[in-house]
Amino acid sequence: MPKSLFDSVAIGKVNIPNRLVRSATWEGMCEESGRPTTRLNELYRRLAEGKVGLIVSGYTYVRPEGKQLPGKMGIYSDDLISSLRELTDAVHDAGGLVFCQLVHAGGQASSRVTGTQPVAPSAVDFPTYTETPRELDPKEIEDIVKAFGEGARRAREAGFDGVQIHGAHGYLVNQFLSPLTNRRTDSYGGSLENRLRFLREVYQAIREQVGDSCPVAIKLTASDNLPGGFEIEDAVKVSSELEKFGIDAIEVSSGTNASGENNPVRRGIDMPEQEGYNTGFAYRIKKAVAIPVMTVGGLRSTRVIENQLNEGFADFFALSRPLIREPDLPEKWKTQPSHKATCISCNGCFVPGRKEGGIYCVVEKQESSD
Repeated sequence: MPKSLFDSVAIGKVNIPNRLVRSATWEGMCEESGRPTTRLNELYRRLAEGKVGLIVSGYTYVRPEGKQLPGKMGIYSDDLISSLRELTDAVHDAGGLVFCQLVHAGGQASSRVTGTQPVAPSAVDFPTYTETPRELDPKEIEDIVKAFGEGARRAREAGFDGVQIHGAHGYLVNQFLSPLTNRRTDSYGGSLENRLRFLREVYQAIREQVGDSCPVAIKLTASDNLPGGFEIEDAVKVSSELEKFGIDAIEVSSGTNASGENNPVRRGIDMPEQEGYNTGFAYRIKKAVAIPVMTVGGLRSTRVIENQLNEGFADFFALSRPLIREPDLPEKWKTQPSHKATCISCNGCFVPGRKEGGIYCVVEKQESSD
């Protein structure tokens, strides 16, 4: 019997009502402290009402120096738990599920936002960095690892249904994994085993805080899409190790802001053959592990998704930009399978929204004002 996009599938011990996932997205709707606003809570409520199987929160910084953009959500202090609980309540009241994505931006953080020099595995100039970061010493690495664990604890206390480690798109976990940004000569650098050490310690710190009943997932880069960088062969090995550690699911993405046309959010997705541009990577990883695998990147139609599902490329299908324009897209697809997402992949949702206090679809706003 063919698999359906609307099957219920478990991630760890949590049953997800369908295979559609809202992939993590910067929304720019938090206070300067990282505290969620009522606008953000309402956005998440609309996503839950739209019947997406799982919402993954915008990337949430575990330490103040790990913040990248204004309006980003924070989870670095117990003082934020009550406000984060209001967000998860909004999701749960609408019948939804939400994981908290945990991140440290590392060298992609900005001193203009944090007031301090960014930190990274190595003090190297790199196209994704706005300035040269300072190299982390072993004690600082230990402190950041602990911060990921404490962030996961706060997420659970705030009512999140699970957590996801951001290990892609050139942020700190990816910076440790990639030989382009990790030039260390100690136990955190050199071989892939050493470059994996930071991620392993982050996972272990999280698991110690949340126990076995809480799903712990990862958004993993399959490739930096840059010469000499982290590549799919590395990602397959890392995925196998993550499964041994006990990770519950892997969302497969690729690229960084330095990857040119092969960046994480590609423009002009308007034909079926352009959809699912990371699905080939996801398939390589899915063949290597038995845990659920998600793919993200340019998914716009049920025809493409269900073909990829039944050809065994992935178990879950994550999308973001289409849900900015149509938060009820999953419900539309259930009742109108031939409906194609109206997102035109222009990426206008990311730039103007930053100036005006939050992400939104510029095309929809223009149409509504005409």
